[in-house]
Amino acid sequence: MGELIFSYLFIFAARAVDVSLGTIRILMLTRGKKAVAAAIGFVEISVFILALSHVISCGLDDPWKIVAYAAGFATGNYLGSFIEDCMAVGYLSLQVFPPRDKVGKVISRLRKENFGVTSVVGAGRCGPRTILFVIVKRRDLKRVLKLLDEIDPKIFYNIYDARTIHGGVFPGARKRK
Repeated sequence: MGELIFSYLFIFAARAVDVSLGTIRILMLTRGKKAVAAAIGFVEISVFILALSHVISCGLDDPWKIVAYAAGFATGNYLGSFIEDCMAVGYLSLQVFPPRDKVGKVISRLRKENFGVTSVVGAGRCGPRTILFVIVKRRDLKRVLKLLDEIDPKIFYNIYDARTIHGGVFPGARKRK
Protein backbone atom coordinates (compact mmCIF):
# COMPACT_ATOMS: atom_id res chain seq x y z
CA MET A 1 0.00 0.00 0.00
CA GLY A 2 2.84 2.41 0.88
CA GLU A 3 4.47 1.75 -2.48
CA LEU A 4 1.24 2.60 -4.28
CA ILE A 5 0.85 5.89 -2.39
CA PHE A 6 4.49 6.75 -3.13
CA SER A 7 3.78 6.05 -6.80
CA TYR A 8 0.83 8.47 -6.83
CA LEU A 9 2.84 11.14 -5.02
CA PHE A 10 5.78 10.69 -7.39
CA ILE A 11 3.56 11.07 -10.45
CA PHE A 12 1.86 14.14 -8.96
CA ALA A 13 5.11 15.82 -7.91
CA ALA A 14 6.97 15.04 -11.14
CA ARG A 15 4.14 16.42 -13.24
CA ALA A 16 3.85 19.55 -11.08
CA VAL A 17 7.60 20.13 -11.48
CA ASP A 18 7.70 19.54 -15.23
CA VAL A 19 4.73 21.82 -15.97
CA SER A 20 6.14 24.54 -13.71
CA LEU A 21 9.44 24.27 -15.56
CA GLY A 22 7.55 24.54 -18.84
CA THR A 23 6.03 27.83 -17.73
CA ILE A 24 9.44 29.19 -16.75
CA ARG A 25 10.93 27.94 -20.04
CA ILE A 26 8.31 29.82 -22.06
CA LEU A 27 8.97 32.94 -19.98
CA MET A 28 12.69 32.68 -20.74
CA LEU A 29 11.99 32.20 -24.46
CA THR A 30 9.77 35.27 -24.62
CA ARG A 31 12.49 37.26 -22.86
CA GLY A 32 15.10 36.16 -25.42
CA LYS A 33 17.05 33.91 -23.02
CA LYS A 34 17.39 30.96 -25.41
CA ALA A 35 20.23 29.11 -23.66
CA VAL A 36 18.50 29.23 -20.28
CA ALA A 37 15.25 28.07 -21.92
CA ALA A 38 17.06 25.16 -23.59
CA ALA A 39 18.60 24.02 -20.29
CA ILE A 40 15.25 24.25 -18.51
CA GLY A 41 13.63 22.37 -21.40
CA PHE A 42 16.15 19.52 -21.01
CA VAL A 43 15.26 19.08 -17.33
CA GLU A 44 11.55 19.59 -18.03
CA ILE A 45 11.29 16.85 -20.64
CA SER A 46 13.40 14.47 -18.56
CA VAL A 47 11.01 14.82 -15.63
CA PHE A 48 8.02 14.53 -17.99
CA ILE A 49 9.29 11.23 -19.41
CA LEU A 50 9.85 9.86 -15.91
CA ALA A 51 6.32 10.80 -14.85
CA LEU A 52 4.69 9.46 -17.99
CA SER A 53 6.65 6.21 -17.96
CA HIS A 54 5.64 5.69 -14.33
CA VAL A 55 1.97 6.03 -15.29
CA ILE A 56 2.22 3.75 -18.32
CA SER A 57 4.58 1.12 -16.86
CA CYS A 58 1.84 -0.57 -14.84
CA GLY A 59 -0.80 -0.10 -17.49
CA LEU A 60 -3.61 2.41 -17.54
CA ASP A 61 -5.97 0.30 -15.46
CA ASP A 62 -5.33 2.31 -12.27
CA PRO A 63 -7.45 5.50 -12.54
CA TRP A 64 -5.71 7.03 -9.50
CA LYS A 65 -2.46 7.27 -11.44
CA ILE A 66 -4.28 9.23 -14.12
CA VAL A 67 -5.84 11.45 -11.43
CA ALA A 68 -2.38 12.04 -9.88
CA TYR A 69 -1.01 12.87 -13.35
CA ALA A 70 -3.84 15.32 -14.11
CA ALA A 71 -3.70 16.89 -10.63
CA GLY A 72 0.06 17.35 -11.03
CA PHE A 73 -0.53 19.06 -14.37
CA ALA A 74 -3.10 21.45 -12.87
CA THR A 75 -0.88 22.17 -9.87
CA GLY A 76 2.11 22.75 -12.15
CA ASN A 77 0.17 25.38 -14.09
CA TYR A 78 -0.70 27.19 -10.87
CA LEU A 79 2.82 26.92 -9.42
CA GLY A 80 4.43 27.96 -12.70
CA SER A 81 2.35 31.13 -12.90
CA PHE A 82 3.07 31.86 -9.22
CA ILE A 83 6.81 31.41 -9.77
CA GLU A 84 6.65 33.61 -12.88
CA ASP A 85 4.98 36.37 -10.85
CA CYS A 86 7.64 36.09 -8.15
CA MET A 87 10.49 36.18 -10.68
CA ALA A 88 9.01 39.25 -12.40
CA VAL A 89 11.50 39.02 -15.26
CA GLY A 90 11.36 41.64 -17.97
CA TYR A 91 9.57 44.90 -18.68
CA LEU A 92 6.07 46.15 -19.22
CA SER A 93 4.78 49.04 -21.28
CA LEU A 94 2.20 51.07 -19.44
CA GLN A 95 -0.09 53.55 -21.19
CA VAL A 96 -1.83 55.90 -18.79
CA PHE A 97 -4.77 58.15 -19.72
CA PRO A 98 -5.10 60.50 -16.72
CA PRO A 99 -7.96 62.97 -16.35
CA ARG A 100 -6.99 66.40 -17.74
CA ASP A 101 -6.75 67.95 -14.30
CA LYS A 102 -4.36 65.26 -13.02
CA VAL A 103 -1.87 64.95 -15.90
CA GLY A 104 0.77 67.12 -14.24
CA LYS A 105 0.39 65.37 -10.90
CA VAL A 106 0.76 61.91 -12.47
CA ILE A 107 3.85 62.95 -14.44
CA SER A 108 5.53 64.62 -11.46
CA ARG A 109 4.81 61.69 -9.09
CA LEU A 110 6.12 59.11 -11.53
CA ARG A 111 9.24 61.16 -12.29
CA LYS A 112 9.78 61.80 -8.58
CA GLU A 113 9.93 58.01 -8.19
CA ASN A 114 12.50 57.89 -11.04
CA PHE A 115 10.20 56.41 -13.67
CA GLY A 116 10.64 57.68 -17.20
CA VAL A 117 7.46 59.24 -18.57
CA THR A 118 6.78 60.32 -22.13
CA SER A 119 3.62 62.33 -22.75
CA VAL A 120 1.83 62.61 -26.05
CA VAL A 121 -1.31 64.56 -26.85
CA GLY A 122 -3.90 62.61 -28.78
CA ALA A 123 -7.47 63.17 -29.87
CA GLY A 124 -10.13 61.48 -27.75
CA ARG A 125 -13.90 61.38 -28.10
CA CYS A 126 -14.24 64.57 -26.05
CA GLY A 127 -11.22 66.43 -27.44
CA PRO A 128 -7.50 66.47 -26.68
CA ARG A 129 -6.22 63.79 -24.32
CA THR A 130 -2.76 63.31 -22.85
CA ILE A 131 -1.38 59.80 -23.04
CA LEU A 132 1.56 58.87 -20.83
CA PHE A 133 3.95 56.10 -21.83
CA VAL A 134 5.92 54.46 -19.05
CA ILE A 135 8.19 51.41 -19.36
CA VAL A 136 8.55 49.64 -16.02
CA LYS A 137 10.34 46.59 -14.72
CA ARG A 138 7.75 43.92 -13.98
CA ARG A 139 8.78 43.90 -10.34
CA ASP A 140 7.92 47.64 -10.12
CA LEU A 141 4.41 47.33 -11.56
CA LYS A 142 2.60 47.09 -8.22
CA ARG A 143 4.39 50.21 -6.99
CA VAL A 144 3.42 52.18 -10.11
CA LEU A 145 -0.19 51.03 -9.94
CA LYS A 146 -0.34 51.98 -6.25
CA LEU A 147 0.93 55.48 -7.14
CA LEU A 148 -1.72 55.83 -9.85
CA ASP A 149 -4.41 54.57 -7.49
CA GLU A 150 -3.38 57.14 -4.86
CA ILE A 151 -3.78 59.93 -7.42
CA ASP A 152 -7.05 58.67 -8.89
CA PRO A 153 -8.54 55.23 -8.24
CA LYS A 154 -10.51 55.47 -11.50
CA ILE A 155 -7.51 56.33 -13.72
CA PHE A 156 -7.52 54.44 -17.00
CA TYR A 157 -4.42 52.54 -18.10
CA ASN A 158 -3.43 49.49 -20.07
CA ILE A 159 -0.41 47.25 -19.79
CA TYR A 160 1.53 45.43 -22.50
CA ASP A 161 4.45 43.08 -22.31
CA ALA A 162 7.63 44.75 -23.62
CA ARG A 163 9.87 42.03 -25.00
CA THR A 164 12.92 44.16 -25.70
CA ILE A 165 13.88 47.65 -24.59
CA HIS A 166 16.95 49.82 -25.06
CA GLY A 167 17.89 52.82 -22.93
CA GLY A 168 15.38 54.58 -20.75
CA VAL A 169 14.98 55.83 -17.21
CA PHE A 170 14.39 53.32 -14.41
CA PRO A 171 14.47 53.53 -10.61
CA GLY A 172 17.77 52.41 -9.19
CA ALA A 173 19.60 52.73 -12.51
CA ARG A 174 23.12 54.14 -12.33
CA LYS A 175 23.56 57.54 -13.88
CA ARG A 176 26.07 57.80 -16.72
CA LYS A 177 28.89 60.28 -16.35
